[in-house]
Amino acid sequence: MKNIDTLHWTGDESGCLVMIDQTLLPLEFTEIECRTVEDVWEAIKMLRVRGAPAIGIAAAYGVCVGLQAAASTDEAAFFTRLDEVVDYLATSRPTAVNLFWALDRMRKKAQLLRGKAAPAAIAAALLAEARAVHEEDRQMCRAIGRLGATLLEDGQGVLTHCNAGGLATADYGTALAVFFAATEAGKTLHVYADETRPLLQGARLTAWELQQRGIDVTLICDSMAAQVMREGRVQAVVTGADRIAANGDAANKIGTYGVALLAAAHDIPFYVAAPTSTFDLATPNGDAIPIEQRNAAEITHGFGRQTAPSGVKVYNPAFDVTPARLIQAIICEKGIIRPVTPECVAEMLNLSDDAAGS
Repeated sequence: MKNIDTLHWTGDESGCLVMIDQTLLPLEFTEIECRTVEDVWEAIKMLRVRGAPAIGIAAAYGVCVGLQAAASTDEAAFFTRLDEVVDYLATSRPTAVNLFWALDRMRKKAQLLRGKAAPAAIAAALLAEARAVHEEDRQMCRAIGRLGATLLEDGQGVLTHCNAGGLATADYGTALAVFFAATEAGKTLHVYADETRPLLQGARLTAWELQQRGIDVTLICDSMAAQVMREGRVQAVVTGADRIAANGDAANKIGTYGVALLAAAHDIPFYVAAPTSTFDLATPNGDAIPIEQRNAAEITHGFGRQTAPSGVKVYNPAFDVTPARLIQAIICEKGIIRPVTPECVAEMLNLSDDAAGS
């Protein structure tokens, strides 16, 4: 199967971040170079790169881009610039916790070396750290896929919402990793992909990505999910997540909550696939997850064409929260959390990597 290299670093410490411009898919495959921290911020904000894991990776590399000029300064100036870059990137999008996780990890790495290494050496260490974040996500995707594949049976119809595949991560995804791994294990699946209004990540990205890998996929409008379930075409639902609270409530692209309610109404298991970096144990429940509000034009002028009356009021939350009670299991790289309770979440996240892999 064809791998999709969503983003990568090219060159040494003076290099740049290269990524697919996902706003142009599926009609145009274009890679863009991010040579300034402003470029990275704009790419995250405008969804040129999206998906919680990929946003975290981009932010880690964004720190490296933003510190390039500071590598030749003194320590005080370097760390002042580090704070500026990290704080700036943190304003790009509020919901995906991987963004803040990656930025915090980069800041802590630099602080560990403060007073022990020159700025240029710290900058080199930060690039190595960003690459480690990138590689760890690849391994997490594979583990999530292997574990999640055990929940699906040969011949099943499965539904997914938004895009949680290779385009959203470092490798072959979270939710879609489950489908890819099941297929690689010899299972035949039929995937139904919600179009995912208003930006059509399901239609533009998930359908494209599944086609690229030769997976049997059928695209449906968001409003068709209930009928497809009623007709018995779907036996499982798998989505990704952008932030998971300590109690297991999961924020994901707007419309996911509705899909979970429909799945419950039709006795269909609803699964969430996400790495441990997507969990936010400092957030007690879904009510405390910040929900990004996006521009009204995404609804009134979708893809450049006006489809609503001028001046109409618009409410455009980018995410919603699925309560833990509707989630049959959460698949992370350490194992499968089931039932989804605060105790089971804490127990899984406290597992060491060695214990999880044993």
